[in-house]
Amino acid sequence: MLFGRVLSKHPATVQLVKIVTTDEAETLVSAGATFVDVRTPEEFADGHVPGAINVPVSLSQGGGMVPNAEFVDVVSGVLEKGATLVVSCKAGGRSARAGALLEQAGFTNVADMSVGFDGRRDQFGRAQPGWRQEGRTIEMEATDEQTYAGVRRRAGKS
Repeated sequence: MLFGRVLSKHPATVQLVKIVTTDEAETLVSAGATFVDVRTPEEFADGHVPGAINVPVSLSQGGGMVPNAEFVDVVSGVLEKGATLVVSCKAGGRSARAGALLEQAGFTNVADMSVGFDGRRDQFGRAQPGWRQEGRTIEMEATDEQTYAGVRRRAGKS
């Protein structure tokens, strides 16, 4: 397991976000961790890790992306701060932001599957496959408990 440094809002405070591989993420989920897919609801509907819940850290708006002001409140409304969480997005950028926000909010066991669902490129331009490219099981359907609308309702945000 790798660790990445994420600076919090307070310059004197450095927090660690665990960076995990797809294998490690799958092991954590098998052991009871909650997989939090932080992509948009549209991306989530196009396929996701089995059992994942969708809480987007950014939302599509006007052809672009805007921060989801309810992100931390929704996650806090459905999960305990001591719960083991695996966050992931499409290619790593949004999940890094989500992990930092959750740790700043007091979540103590957050892991970032930084290669994302669709993979990314490393600093040398080499492809790093994500969940989908590795041929792992993908869930196409989602229960109300998994969708962002359902998670928001459970968090009391409807």
